[in-house]
Amino acid sequence: MASAEQLRPVVVSGPSGSGKSTLLKRLFQDYPNKFGFSVSHTTRSPRPNEKNGVHYHFVSREQFEELIKQNKFIEYTEFSNNLYGTSIGAVRAVADEGKCCILDIELQGVKSVKKTDLNARFLFVAPPSLQVLEERLRNRGTESEDAIQARLKAAKEELAYAAEEGAHDRVIVNDNLDIAYEQFRKFIVDCN
Repeated sequence: MASAEQLRPVVVSGPSGSGKSTLLKRLFQDYPNKFGFSVSHTTRSPRPNEKNGVHYHFVSREQFEELIKQNKFIEYTEFSNNLYGTSIGAVRAVADEGKCCILDIELQGVKSVKKTDLNARFLFVAPPSLQVLEERLRNRGTESEDAIQARLKAAKEELAYAAEEGAHDRVIVNDNLDIAYEQFRKFIVDCN
């Protein structure tokens, strides 16, 4: 593996419900000292079992907007009336630990990171189908009908972008967790 200075950040994206969090959790369990997760900021409320500073930095809209004014974000976007963003400080914190930074961000964030000098690598996790994605979102039991419909609409946009040539360095279809994880692991670990 390359030295920490040479490690390129990895941007992981894909629709909510595609399995990104499951794959990332397994990667971090298998390689606890090699990667660091860029903890995003959000104005949404925590889900059950989510911890502030671990899963997200949960902040008020006013706090988030103040951080925007201070140019503290690499990227940020609004989705379902909530703001999400990756702060410069979050990425630096990972690098300061000598780890490769993993960024789990939405479509607009991917486009924003592509405009930076981060020299990131881009990995997209796709569901087997929109029908399977909808089933996964409904089975969570944490989303309102409006939120599910908004996530499905966003998924269509994300899948369309992922189909564009050069949008991502690798696209993985998560229809079998073990196979998807091996492809995920190989892209992230073996290429760094």
